[in-house]
Amino acid sequence: MVVFSVKPFFSILVVSLSLLFLLAFLSPPSPFSLNQISREPSLGEVDIWSVRRLMEWRPCNWWLQGPQTALPLETNGYIRVDCYGGLNQMRRDFCDGVGIARLLNATLVLPKFEVASYWNETSGFADVYDVDYFIQQMNGFVKVIKELPPEIASKEPVQVDCSKRKGQFDYVESVLPSLLKHKYISITPAMSQRRDRYPLYAKASLCQACYKALRLTRVLEMKASKLLDAIPKPFLSLHLRFEPDMVAYSQCQYPGLSPASIKAIEAAQVDRKPWTGDLARIWRQRGKCPLTPNETALILQALSISPTTNIYLAAGDGLMEIEGLTDTYTKIYTKSSLLSGEDFTSMHGNTKAALDYYISINSDSYIATYFGNMDKMVAAMRAFKGLYKTMFLSRKGFAELTSRGLRGKELMQALWKVHRDEFVMGRGSALPECFCEFKL
Repeated sequence: MVVFSVKPFFSILVVSLSLLFLLAFLSPPSPFSLNQISREPSLGEVDIWSVRRLMEWRPCNWWLQGPQTALPLETNGYIRVDCYGGLNQMRRDFCDGVGIARLLNATLVLPKFEVASYWNETSGFADVYDVDYFIQQMNGFVKVIKELPPEIASKEPVQVDCSKRKGQFDYVESVLPSLLKHKYISITPAMSQRRDRYPLYAKASLCQACYKALRLTRVLEMKASKLLDAIPKPFLSLHLRFEPDMVAYSQCQYPGLSPASIKAIEAAQVDRKPWTGDLARIWRQRGKCPLTPNETALILQALSISPTTNIYLAAGDGLMEIEGLTDTYTKIYTKSSLLSGEDFTSMHGNTKAALDYYISINSDSYIATYFGNMDKMVAAMRAFKGLYKTMFLSRKGFAELTSRGLRGKELMQALWKVHRDEFVMGRGSALPECFCEFKL
């Protein structure tokens, strides 16, 4: 019979377990631990860009691979796209027009940028974009010409009304008959068009035009590059919208504005009077009111954007209440502060907007206080370039949270969560016609 003592065995077991516990205690945490994977950072720990995304938009392969359908040998006629408004609205309409021209098997004539005194603008398409590069990049997608054939050049195009707003506008049904009859027409694309009914080759032409074929002229790109070099890096491009005309158009009320701001808004109102009472409250909670510079600064702080961040202010002339931003964020840079006086004063609305667009698509991060034409174009182009530090501040979220009486730290935490959830899902970061969602 073999007899052994329990004490030595127990002692060895205790020592072994102690060593294992000590090793576990001294070892760094596993990168695959549950806490490291599931826990999202909270307010104050990191900035919003450090949050792990679950979705992002990338350009769809079906148009990146080039023309999939050969152009027909015969054209149905010539289409000129007439564009109105600011640069990015005209860019959007022109891109739509390219898709329409391919849809209708038409030859595209260089667009007409309408002179708009409101935008202090006189420059045309060729003053902003590189025409030869555009034609080269559109080869195989749609035929583009600089000059019309002699038999048509002496004629003005027949204007075809595309301004219908009831229901969905169909170009094959409504425009093609006029194109076949007159051979040379002009259109301004309707907002209610049925892009979902486009064949892929027409959609691909639109996408190619908007994201690969439109390049600034050499002179303008050199000026934009010089401006980009002058901005301290890294930097955030902030598209801030709080001009008198915009506030007047929104019909929102803002208590506490300076007398100068109130006077400027009243001058821009004309017959658009602000909403009052319950209508004003409902309108604001629907997210219809532009964020003030002060509200913008508050949200940026909630997103843990450091007050020492270099910020390029991509904005038009006449911003009001700018002290609400600059009191907190002091490293602010603008076109007028970085360009020489002669360079800046010689520029008009379109060329100034082109600089803001160029800087914004090449910035380290981009934040917009609105979701207008420029913001949609910039966000999509940044997605095209693989730059995903892009965000739209939530006017609706801010209005809802403040209407519930949230203030101080409670408001900041709620704003963090609203914007974190938007950023995680990649909402609003690209245009659906040319981009596809990818799960990360």
